Amino acid sequence: MTPLNLKDVKMYIEQNIATFHKGRLESLKKLPLKKVLKQKNPYLFKAKNILFAQDLVKLFLDAYLSSQEETIFGNFLEGLAIFVNEKFHGGWKSSAQGIDLEFNKSGVRYIVVVKSGPNWGNSSQLRKMKDDFRKAKQTIRSNNPNLNIVAVNGCCYGRNIKPDKGDYFKYCGQKFWEFNSGSKELYLKIIKPLGYAAKEHNEEFQKEYAKTVNMFTTEFAKDFCLHDGSIDWEKLVKFVSEEKFQVECYGE
Repeated sequence: MTPLNLKDVKMYIEQNIATFHKGRLESLKKLPLKKVLKQKNPYLFKAKNILFAQDLVKLFLDAYLSSQEETIFGNFLEGLAIFVNEKFHGGWKSSAQGIDLEFNKSGVRYIVVVKSGPNWGNSSQLRKMKDDFRKAKQTIRSNNPNLNIVAVNGCCYGRNIKPDKGDYFKYCGQKFWEFNSGSKELYLKIIKPLGYAAKEHNEEFQKEYAKTVNMFTTEFAKDFCLHDGSIDWEKLVKFVSEEKFQVECYGE
């Protein structure tokens, strides 16, 4: 193990956080309104008695972007976790399917799946992770039958009071970063550099966001508002839920 240099971690974050900002900006620039509408629940927004087209567009858009940002930022955090482990434990990006990271410590080979937060998967996704762990162990032991292998699901934030899941361990938040880096304080140290150039990136994003809301509102009013200006909820529900309607009206 090599002592972790926090300057290296800070430099990595500052150099790579731009990837997150670029990703969220590019996803916004390329986003068509109908993709947003098809992925969200119109019944929910009707129940909220939304009357203004722009308000509805913003609600749909914000819900979509929130989901996208979780994914993009999750990828950034996973990359950071792998970088930190490489610096401290000498770990490496795993070639095993579904496994993010491998490293050796005290005669144990750790195989790690990194997720951004603790509530990341449903039952089928958890089964797949456990199956990936099982297959990875088989592959690794084909060359070293007696190797002690421990599977870990590491989550970059959150808490988990019962880490031993039987087939694997689940470490979250502080416990994960300590397991990954040897530092009890790293989970706090990484928060400051995450704000690097955030103001500039957010200003650029807000300009594009405003243009998108204006453009989407115009498009929505044309396609999903009645002649009197009110929202045509029936047409919106048909578009979201009826495949034949989408093909006939929009060729989708």
